Amino acid sequence: MQAAEAYKSVQQSDVDRLVLEHTPLVKRIAYHMVARLPPSVQVDDLIQAGAIGLIEAARNFDDTQGASFETYAGIRIRGAMLDEIRKSDWIPRSMRRRMRELGEVMQHLEQQHGRQASTEEIAAALEMDVEEYNRMLGETAALPLLSLDELLAERPEKPGNRQGGHAGEPDPLATLEDEGFRKALVEMIDRLPEREKLVMGLYYDEGLNLKEIGLVLEVSESRVCQIHAQALARLRTRMKDWVE
Repeated sequence: MQAAEAYKSVQQSDVDRLVLEHTPLVKRIAYHMVARLPPSVQVDDLIQAGAIGLIEAARNFDDTQGASFETYAGIRIRGAMLDEIRKSDWIPRSMRRRMRELGEVMQHLEQQHGRQASTEEIAAALEMDVEEYNRMLGETAALPLLSLDELLAERPEKPGNRQGGHAGEPDPLATLEDEGFRKALVEMIDRLPEREKLVMGLYYDEGLNLKEIGLVLEVSESRVCQIHAQALARLRTRMKDWVE
């Protein structure tokens, strides 16, 4: 009995240490995410949700699976924050409809021409000029619906894929651990146009915000938003068989 109590004490000590060491990660992810969201989303709410995700990550982390704790925790933290955002479903139906239409147009053009659709071709197919199309991309770039985290979260739930999430909602961690999905997503990102692939890498791998990416690419922050949104629209279309 004493040995069991001692083991539990060591386990709790490890959990407390991981939570304490990675609390700054919660704030970093929260501020990174809230920069793309409307004022109605409060950063403190995201931090509170992310802290719960961090605690769950510390309790469930298995260092024999190969991933670092920071990578594992980052996924759980973002997932918890996305759950918080989903509670206030503020995304206009018209915007959802517009993005579905964009995905369908992209898919049709790429099947028709056998190559990546250009901005000009997409705009023309949507019966917009390029300026209007870019403005639409800028408006949609802030939607959590269009984040890579949300794309990961859209993977349909399979038996055994749940790790304590809300009923009826897929777990982003289980999604990421789905080997086939992960490989397909990596392949689709690698096939993006170079500029879009670079923006995705700087944003998700390097952790730069949109303003910092703009400085690297020597373009405006709004232009980075447009590139980012278009890249995500391509990914959503190409991963359609996986997320529906």
